[in-house]
Amino acid sequence: MTAGQNKLTSIAVSGESMPEEAVYIAAGKAQIDGGNREAAVVAAEVGEVVICDQRIASGSDAMEVELIASESTSVPMGDSNTTECKVLPLQSPPPRPSNHRKISLIPLIFLIFYEVSGGPFGIEDTVGAAGPLLAIIGFLIFPLIWSIPEALITAELSTMFPENGGYVMWISTAFTPFWGFQQGCVKWFSGVIDNALYPILFLDYLKSSIPALEGGYPRILAVVALTIALTYMNYRGLNVVGWAAVCLGIFSLLPFVVMGFISIPKLKPSRWVVTDLHNINWNLYLNTLFWNLNYWDSISTLAGEVHNPGKTLPKALFFAVILVITAYLYPLLAGIGGIPLDRNLWTDGYFSDIARILGGVWLRWWVQAASALSNMGMFVAEMSSDSYQIMGMAERGMLPEVFGKRSKHGTPVIGILFSASGVVLLSWLSFQEIVAAENFLYCIGMLMEFAAFVRLRMKYPSVRRPYRIPMGTLGCGLMLIPPSALVIAVLAFSSLKIVLISLGGLVVGLVLHPFLKFVRKKRWLRFSVMPGLPEFEAI
Repeated sequence: MTAGQNKLTSIAVSGESMPEEAVYIAAGKAQIDGGNREAAVVAAEVGEVVICDQRIASGSDAMEVELIASESTSVPMGDSNTTECKVLPLQSPPPRPSNHRKISLIPLIFLIFYEVSGGPFGIEDTVGAAGPLLAIIGFLIFPLIWSIPEALITAELSTMFPENGGYVMWISTAFTPFWGFQQGCVKWFSGVIDNALYPILFLDYLKSSIPALEGGYPRILAVVALTIALTYMNYRGLNVVGWAAVCLGIFSLLPFVVMGFISIPKLKPSRWVVTDLHNINWNLYLNTLFWNLNYWDSISTLAGEVHNPGKTLPKALFFAVILVITAYLYPLLAGIGGIPLDRNLWTDGYFSDIARILGGVWLRWWVQAASALSNMGMFVAEMSSDSYQIMGMAERGMLPEVFGKRSKHGTPVIGILFSASGVVLLSWLSFQEIVAAENFLYCIGMLMEFAAFVRLRMKYPSVRRPYRIPMGTLGCGLMLIPPSALVIAVLAFSSLKIVLISLGGLVVGLVLHPFLKFVRKKRWLRFSVMPGLPEFEAI
């Protein structure tokens, strides 16, 4: 060995290929298992990385190779093999930041509330589509067959995987990282489509007071301005978003509490049981119910940011389920029973008119302000989930390392910007089209999650789960039959336009995965795995 050269400590390679970030240090020579190896990344004592593009010939059981780190362009490999190498500065994967505050129970409850619900804004279409009785029954039965099972699964798997990325890691571990990546794409598109709703709902509630917001350039400018303002709030930190959600939630629910008390002298319970089975828009009814009672799993993408997730997440989900169901049924009963029924008027934004009829203009303005603030809460909560999902995928090496970079506030900058861009691009769709498109993608993702849950119960029965659903695997499988049937029903009622839009999102995931593998192979971008994450054999 000549002066200036440093013997490498070691390299151990296993599997089909060695990812760039996988550096294993041990004393002695480098042992490379037999088989085709596209790359070897080794750490030198001088703190350098030597990237070798030598393809090791297959057929031998093992090769012991002494590698030398130097500025030369070739390194001796045994007696007959030579490889071209380049020397780079050694960069470890970025450490998990410890200077940002973890989110606690109360803010977490309201973040879940806003990721799922945000209040009764947008549930009016259930009455218009199916009548009062089915609307009320829907918000009583659907939580039992859908919301509670989904919340239970989220509680168990989020405590089993207390890291950002959530359901992406569930699918990757249960099946393969390829399917985890597809799940990430499907759920991210679904979340961004969902987030595009909130500026639309916000403007729908204000257009009766500000007619200029009904369409044209004023509406477009309003959507862009609102998106920028709320994106900045996400940038400032998850604790800011969490406590803002608490304040917004209290303010947004108070006018409905007041409206309920005002409606008591005018209530006619006979209006609650009105139904017409020959005049039901099942597609709109199911999609509206489904949209207002799903996304319980979204909080899983923030599990790495939660204080003591093993205890905090299950508690937060329990209280959030109660809060969501109450926030729907209370104003629904007050609005239906307090004024004469006209199903044609029950469309999104109608609660502000009900408030004016029952309490006057002041209550209408309060409901409109509550709607505006509630939509702000839903927007920032959903954007947090979407952006931290991207960060979690980057921390697992599924996306380039740049997507895992945090701001000085501990927030995923690139993920936030991507989510905001998607919201602006999708804001041209109508309310009903957005709901149907995101529901279609969400259904596909949920079927994968149900399968992954059962698979993980069978594959890793002894892995620690701080919260475990108090049922055996067979009982959990039976519990998942009704929500699976509901998912299939929602998919069956989808229109051709929605199917085509949704399939476009699926194709993006199928194309993006091999493209990123190509980028990784060419080393155009850096990929790394965050140290300290739970290790399962499939990841």
